[in-house]
Amino acid sequence: MRDYEEVTTFLGEWGPFQRLIFFLLSASIIPNGFNGMSIVFLAAVPEHRCRVPDTANLSRAWRNHSIPLRVLDGREVPHSCRRYRLAAIANFSALGLEPGRDVDLEQLEQESCVDGWEFSQDIYLSTIVTEWNLVCEDDWKAPLTVSLFFVGVLMGSFISGQLSDRFGRKNVLFVTMGMQTGFSFLQIFSKNFEMFAVLFVLVGMGQISNYVAAFVLGTEILGKSVRIIFSTLGVCIFYAFGYMMLPLFAYFIRDWRMLLLALTVPGVLCAALWWFIPESPRWLISQGRLKEAELIIRKAAKMNGIVAPSTIFESSELQDLSSEKQQSHSILNLLRTRNIRMVTVMSIILWMTISVGYFGLSLDTPNLHGDVYLNCFLSAVVEVPAYVLAWLLLQHVPRRYSMATALFLGGSVLLFVQLVPPGWYYLATILVMVGKFGVTAAFSMVYVYTAELYPTVVRNMGVGVSSTASRLGSILSPYFVYLGECHGLRARRRWVGSSEGP
Repeated sequence: MRDYEEVTTFLGEWGPFQRLIFFLLSASIIPNGFNGMSIVFLAAVPEHRCRVPDTANLSRAWRNHSIPLRVLDGREVPHSCRRYRLAAIANFSALGLEPGRDVDLEQLEQESCVDGWEFSQDIYLSTIVTEWNLVCEDDWKAPLTVSLFFVGVLMGSFISGQLSDRFGRKNVLFVTMGMQTGFSFLQIFSKNFEMFAVLFVLVGMGQISNYVAAFVLGTEILGKSVRIIFSTLGVCIFYAFGYMMLPLFAYFIRDWRMLLLALTVPGVLCAALWWFIPESPRWLISQGRLKEAELIIRKAAKMNGIVAPSTIFESSELQDLSSEKQQSHSILNLLRTRNIRMVTVMSIILWMTISVGYFGLSLDTPNLHGDVYLNCFLSAVVEVPAYVLAWLLLQHVPRRYSMATALFLGGSVLLFVQLVPPGWYYLATILVMVGKFGVTAAFSMVYVYTAELYPTVVRNMGVGVSSTASRLGSILSPYFVYLGECHGLRARRRWVGSSEGP
């Protein structure tokens, strides 16, 4: 009995049909790149200070000294979450007393920003933070938004496989692509933080589901040799291209609603791919839709300039191809033997650590010294050579050494960042980018590495459990950035939720 690969071997490996599928499915991943990281700019925190109402009866001197100063990066800057009690300084102003000369400012009573905040528009015209005042006591809400997005990703990863098996790869790909684009569009009309956050969960569900559907569709249509390049380079590099587009959009569109609108346009354009991307013949055969599968294969042969055999599937093979079933195994199989148990525990730790590192570094780029848009672009650019290096290492170096090299590079370089002398901002930025390079390479290799550690009968389950650990790591990653802010470990520009309360 021949398997599907042998039945369709006459199509060749890299004809016009395969090239078209490779490019179109990879291109469908581009919106995932900028949608996944768009929160870097949507939830950015501009410099801010307490608002002092124009109606406050203050002299110019007292208005200029109405905000306490604090030390940040070795210099004094206005406090972001406190001001001097307005009634007290208005009284001093009415008495003609001068701040600093007649009144000791350090002894003055302070209060929170009861009249709201003034946000700098030097970098961003508006973000969800400035829209709904997600600072000071509410600074935890911005990283929560990111975590909720990854909760949606986690939920989508649970259901995408079942949906794809039930309704078909192509249908799920385009429905979830529309889900990602549609709910992103609805976010533009968010009336409050809660509405935005709930919609972001649904965007996350759509994003991972269309990614998985495209990945599976490509691996089932493409031949064996091309399949490896597609899964390790194609989808990854096109994701990086989408990531590179994000800072370009954000640079020219500084308002968060208009930026979100612009980011939905490529997703709408992807709808045209419906007429060029076929359903998986493998899935059609498994559903007994043999004529449809054969029609797709014959069209592929025609596109490749190949004459298809008069009979593609022998009658004796059809039953075997359409009735393939996998033996079911319990998740407890991952814990039954000492060896598999150790592999499972180490894989969970590995995936979670890499995920925290990758998303933490990606989301934290605006905290680096220099232009926030350039930093984000560089963070995306370094992913392309990282994916290429990972592919080369997997081709020529044992898996263990490949993973160890990438992780050691990423971890050690990031450790050295803490040793960079104050003021050497550009060296710190370079080290962070090298660290991102190493972590990204490790992220792209961990799928292959983990899959090969498990026996065949529990391989899918093992990779699934490890992938779930990765999602948990991504959910936690925004709070590593947030905690860094709280403890003063980040630079002046912040990504989300700078903790500057009383």
